[in-house]
Amino acid sequence: MEELELKDFFKYVLSKLVIILACVVLALIAGASYTFNIKEPMYKSNTTIVLTAEKNNTNTAITQNDLTINKSLVSTYSQIIKSKKVLKQVIKNLKLDMTVGELSSIVSVEAISNTEIISITVSNKDAKKAPKIANEIARIFMKEIVSLYNIENVNVVDKAEESKMPYNMNYVKDVIIYLFIGFVISFAIIIITFYFDTTIKSTEEIETKLNLPILGSVPAPNKKHKINSELVVHDNSKSIISEGIKTLRTNLQFSSVDKKLKSILVTSSIPGEGKSFTSANLATAFAQDGRKVLLVDCDMRKGRQHYMFNVKNDLGLSNLLISDNIENYREFFKKTKVENLFVLTMGTIPPNPSELLGSEKNKKIMDLFSKHFDIVIYDSVPVNGLPDSLIMSRLVDKVVVVTELKHTPYDLLNNTKKSLEKVNADIAGVVVNKVAANNKKAYTYSKYYG
Repeated sequence: MEELELKDFFKYVLSKLVIILACVVLALIAGASYTFNIKEPMYKSNTTIVLTAEKNNTNTAITQNDLTINKSLVSTYSQIIKSKKVLKQVIKNLKLDMTVGELSSIVSVEAISNTEIISITVSNKDAKKAPKIANEIARIFMKEIVSLYNIENVNVVDKAEESKMPYNMNYVKDVIIYLFIGFVISFAIIIITFYFDTTIKSTEEIETKLNLPILGSVPAPNKKHKINSELVVHDNSKSIISEGIKTLRTNLQFSSVDKKLKSILVTSSIPGEGKSFTSANLATAFAQDGRKVLLVDCDMRKGRQHYMFNVKNDLGLSNLLISDNIENYREFFKKTKVENLFVLTMGTIPPNPSELLGSEKNKKIMDLFSKHFDIVIYDSVPVNGLPDSLIMSRLVDKVVVVTELKHTPYDLLNNTKKSLEKVNADIAGVVVNKVAANNKKAYTYSKYYG
């Protein structure tokens, strides 16, 4: 199970490449904007001084005693360099517009380990000012040592020079950092959405976790399909979507072994999963197979089969169910442009759809339909929240549940299954609708069953 979830996660990551790309681009844009418009370039200049033997010493050779004394003075001299007295004099001499504290914050003093060398580094946004400050600090410091200790044991090794490049502007490094930030943000978003996304993410999840068979998959239309009508099986019979519907038709025929398949209920868990689209095209596919087919729109709340087939909805199922003479049911049918296919639309919206569907009259009508048609397909409402589909599921041979990956919540599909099982409905399986064209796994069902 953990292996499956990890595999689902990687598939989920691949499906969110647009988010990753967007985060990386935004991070680069934001980073570049900060680097070029907000971040101030800073320049460093460095001077080094060394403690030597006292110049007025008659013995020009440096003794071990001199080295020992100088090493002990390194720490003291480092403190004197950043003393207020030295820094105030530097500010005065160079006429700097800053306080001692501000100057101290841009000056760093480092005693080189195991040597008598002291490094003085000055950071400043002005490349020319930084070396002037560093050299002036060294000069004032040397004078201060003479004044304090009356010795001249400090010499400049390297004078500070003007830096040509800002030390805090490494564009290649910045780009790498911004890319890394973009990837981190995108993966954080993906991880959060993955674990808070409770929708069905794969066909394997339906099979393994819900133990429901996959009857087939219907690809999502794209520009290549050139789909201009919802009746794809009729208007675009050679499209990959039509092939998916025809595979579903074949699989349904094999799902009923014990008795002849006469009636099918098509439902879903929530609105928007494509049950009406599936119902209409499945009915068309059966009609093209030479069957006499009736499509009944028993969604008497928001039925849309009359829109899909472009027929009138003046008389429909609700009107037939309140009719005194159900024997004249043929008057309520609408002939469609598909040969052998008739449609019974939803009719006038009634105040009590559930009661009408659960009535004895509805059962009699359904028996009449089954006698006069080779197959009857019922387009019903979603299971969750309404009893209509549960009522109808007990009166048909097979129930088909339409679902959509990354749209249908797992809990609601599971609840649909449990609700149908409670009323002993015969669930043929699940149709996965709007499958991405690159989902190869989904099409293996078509190849296997077809």
